[in-house]
Amino acid sequence: MTSKQRAYLKGLAMNTEPILQVGKSSLTPELCISVDEALEKRELIKLSVLKNCFDDPKEIAQTMAEHTNAQVVQVIGRKIVLYRPAKKDPKIQLPG
Repeated sequence: MTSKQRAYLKGLAMNTEPILQVGKSSLTPELCISVDEALEKRELIKLSVLKNCFDDPKEIAQTMAEHTNAQVVQVIGRKIVLYRPAKKDPKIQLPG
């Protein structure tokens, strides 16, 4: 992913609310499945890492991206943005 594409996705993610939360149990198989399904429907999702989760948000983002074949767009504080184009009918067109 180029820096121009990443900047475009960051701009899209600014106005979205987190749709999933990572709690004290950190990464669970159920959470990975939920993230995978959300990425298939939305392509670009934002996660929130709650204060009772003691794992590093950057590590969580990297692990989640590996499990879901997604790309980490950004991690700011306790917010994670992930992107993965949909297999069927992708909605987000990245700039060249």
